[in-house]
Amino acid sequence: MADPGSPSSVARPARSIRFRLLAIALLPTLVILPLLLGITITRWNAKFDAVLISKVNGDLTIAHQYLSRILENTGEHIQALAASAAFRDVAGQAPAADLPGFLDRSRDRLGLDFLLLVDEDGRRIEVSAQPAIDPGWPVVASALKGASSTAIDIFSNDQLARIGQPLAERARIDLVPTANAVPSARSLESRGMVVQSASPVVLAGGRKAALVGGILLNQNLVFIDTINDLVYREQSLPEGSKGTATLFLEDVRISTNVRLFEDRRALGTRVSGAVRAAVLDQGRTWLDSAFVVNDWYISAYEPITDSFGKRVGMLYVGFLETPFRQAKYSTLLTIVLAFLAVTAVSVPIFLRWARAIFKPLERMNGTIAEVEAGDLGARTGLQGASDEIGRVALHLDGLLDQLQQRDRELRQWNEELNDRVAERTRELELANRQIEATTKQLIMSEKLAAIGEITAGVAHEINNPIAVMQGNLDVVRSVLGADADAARTEFRLIDEQIHRISQIVTKLLQFAKPEEYAGYVERHAPATVISDCLPLVQHLVNKAEIDVVRDDRATRLVLMNRTELQQVVINLIVNALHAMPNGGRLSIRTRDDELDGKFGLSIDIADTGVGIAADVMERIFDPFFTTKRQKGTGLGLSISQRLVARQGGRITAESVPGEGTTFSIWLPEAE
Repeated sequence: MADPGSPSSVARPARSIRFRLLAIALLPTLVILPLLLGITITRWNAKFDAVLISKVNGDLTIAHQYLSRILENTGEHIQALAASAAFRDVAGQAPAADLPGFLDRSRDRLGLDFLLLVDEDGRRIEVSAQPAIDPGWPVVASALKGASSTAIDIFSNDQLARIGQPLAERARIDLVPTANAVPSARSLESRGMVVQSASPVVLAGGRKAALVGGILLNQNLVFIDTINDLVYREQSLPEGSKGTATLFLEDVRISTNVRLFEDRRALGTRVSGAVRAAVLDQGRTWLDSAFVVNDWYISAYEPITDSFGKRVGMLYVGFLETPFRQAKYSTLLTIVLAFLAVTAVSVPIFLRWARAIFKPLERMNGTIAEVEAGDLGARTGLQGASDEIGRVALHLDGLLDQLQQRDRELRQWNEELNDRVAERTRELELANRQIEATTKQLIMSEKLAAIGEITAGVAHEINNPIAVMQGNLDVVRSVLGADADAARTEFRLIDEQIHRISQIVTKLLQFAKPEEYAGYVERHAPATVISDCLPLVQHLVNKAEIDVVRDDRATRLVLMNRTELQQVVINLIVNALHAMPNGGRLSIRTRDDELDGKFGLSIDIADTGVGIAADVMERIFDPFFTTKRQKGTGLGLSISQRLVARQGGRITAESVPGEGTTFSIWLPEAE
């Protein structure tokens, strides 16, 4: 934490006050007014969208009423015709020879697409009882039971063909691939949506029948254009927008004034999957924006149900959204530009008024910055104090005078302190030299502790028996004389093994007394040094039943004291063997390697032992740190690291607990 009297702690409050004053001056214009404006625009935008939805909902109501009126008129016309005296006169004749012509004339007069007289089996009475209508239709069944009925039903193409082939042809509409529609393998819509009405009649002899008439809505452009003219009269929409109406059989447009191209209606295109799911699958009325063929429209969809109560189609009205969206954006842009203009005029005025307050603060802030940079003679230079801030500036100059005086005193105290620190530093340097001398003694002690027992026992206990064995062997040869040739091979093997024991003892002595055997730096092949080390630890390898695997690929030489390199390698091998008390595999690899762009070689010593925990791994190279309790001094790895580092090398370790540890020695190539 900064000292309350320090320059930095003074500068921060001044800056804070300046920004607070600016915030107070500009808050109404740059924060409160934009916030209120944003809230107002948001509410206006929601109301605007609600008005559009309300309008399209009203448009859908008009279209629905027109469709309902079509159903009512069709039913009324069929009932009136069935009850007319002219129909009874024609139908009461036996045979009714003029019945087909009468029905054709009545169909044309009433604007129907078909008008049939069917019996209880659905056969056309006027044309020799030809099958035409399924008596299972609820509309027809109701009429045969004596009650008139009208509904919208879906006729298959075969059913339309039985009524009249032109109707079947008119119902056929090729499907057009449409973006956002539910995928479908169909390419043709051949069914027909029909306004079907039936009224009961009684023929000669009291025979029951039904007068059935209907209007095919597929490609019925008069029907859909009439809806569009009723809903979207001239000048009912702003310039650039246009209203559309569509009749769907399921999700296929069978009658529409939506244009696919300028001269082609979008018959055969399909509604989007989202609208289909909401209207046909869930039975809801859609009142929202929707993508219609090639543009966005404010849309209203409602489901159409047939005489079975099943949702079989949709009635749609909507108008182009783009003009309304453009009008909305232009209004928003006008509001934003007006706000920016007001801000651009008012903010400079506020800033000019506030500058008289900011100027003393800025001078104080600049003076404090100069003092922080080291110029203790900097002052605000303000003359007179017209307000509270001016008096603060004058007070600051007085404080800076005191600060400059205190600085001179502190410099004197600093010089005295530096003298004392220099004296303490000399004492520390002397202590460090003593520590270094002690460290060297510890290194020698560690080395002697590691090999003293081996060299004392092996050199003293083995050399004498070797001499006795070699002497007695010579005596045996002399006593046997010529007979010794019979055991020449056995004598040769004994000589070789005695020589091998002598070599091992010699290597131990070299390791124990480097000042007598190898007390200088020379070039070595790492494989040769490793070969000299392995006999020294062979008894540990045999004791733990460990397999030793070597892979010597290094071709480069290293420049290092041979005994020191042996000490490092033996220390790492012994540590690896201790990590595998129950046996395992010791892998020793040499390879050419580079480190930081320098050529060298690496010696990898890996075991399959217990591994090293992460918290222990962080301390393995620390002096006196050991996990062997009473069996180790904790200096082995520390000394090895120092010996390698002295040659410009590096020792690293990687370990996975339970799987093993790998130590890597990198040494630069001997030039």
